[in-house]
Formats: sequence, structure tokens, C-alpha cells
Amino acid sequence: MHNGVLHVRKVRLLYKTILKLHRGLPEALQSLGDNYVKDEFKRHKKCNSAEAAQFMMEWTHYAVVLANQLGLQEPKPTLEVGTDLDEKTLELMREDQVVQLYEMLQAAKGSTTAT
Repeated sequence: MHNGVLHVRKVRLLYKTILKLHRGLPEALQSLGDNYVKDEFKRHKKCNSAEAAQFMMEWTHYAVVLANQLGLQEPKPTLEVGTDLDEKTLELMREDQVVQLYEMLQAAKGSTTAT
């Protein structure tokens, strides 16, 4: 039980940290990011331990990269936020993840056309 409580605390801390980091983004990106994070954390609430470990690793990496890009861990912020996905990462994604990624891209660009 102790491990379960500790895991919940770590997840909650990461979740709150990411939402706080999003406050440093432009309003539209903050809203998009917050909605995505909330949805992803809800979706993975009951995943198995292997998926949970991967989920926490990826979101922790995201938080560290975003903190660096916002200038929270280095002298001055970079001009851009985000990183490119390499081909290998895209190939490892399930079809629903690719669709979700594309929908996020469209939302970030402000596109209203549906495909």
C-alpha cells in the first residue's frame, strides 16, 4: 500500500508541476496544454505498472524540457517551446496516438478544418 500512496503523490506532484509550468506559455498554448495534460492523466489513471513507469518518465522529461525552455533552469529562455519528434518515436506510436497528436497540432495552429 505504501508504494501505491507514494506513486499517487508523485503523479499528483508531476501533474501540478506541469500545470504551473504551463502558466509561462502564451494563453492559447496554456489552455491547449492544460486540457491535454488533464485528459492524459485521466486516461492513464488505471494503467498497468509498466505503462505507468513509461508515462511518468515521458511526462517528467516534458516538464524538465519545458522548464529549460521557459528559462526556469538556465539564465535565459529559448525562443521556442517544444521539441520535434523523431521518426522512430512516431513509428512506435499507436494509431490513436498519432491521430491525437495530429488533432493537437491542428488545435495549436488554430485550424478549424477537419480531416
